[in-house]
Amino acid sequence: MFKKTSSTALRQRKHKRVRKKISGTAQVPRLCVYRSIKHIYAQIIDDEQGHTLAAASTLEKDFEGLTSKANKEAAELVGKAIADKAREKGITQVVFDRNGYKYHGCVKTLADAAREKGLQF
Repeated sequence: MFKKTSSTALRQRKHKRVRKKISGTAQVPRLCVYRSIKHIYAQIIDDEQGHTLAAASTLEKDFEGLTSKANKEAAELVGKAIADKAREKGITQVVFDRNGYKYHGCVKTLADAAREKGLQF
């Protein structure tokens, strides 16, 4: 019959399929977003070297005053923070990797906030 698969397994399969086409370079790194139940994370990654160039998440001390660290408000703050850190490193253009999530809600809010601060993708 049908195999039962969890939503995490489905997301990971989507992510593998997308990662076949998307890769970050030193000139145009990859902006990867991860959502957990409690937090939101964003990383700018150079896949050729295997290095994380910049990272921001709601685990940082700047986000201690938030009531919820996994909502759209938190995602907007993380998007602005990752864009600021990218600008400090001289990164202006990235490839967006939604990590298998729908481009909706927190993921869309994070991307819009990063674009608003000057990242191009």
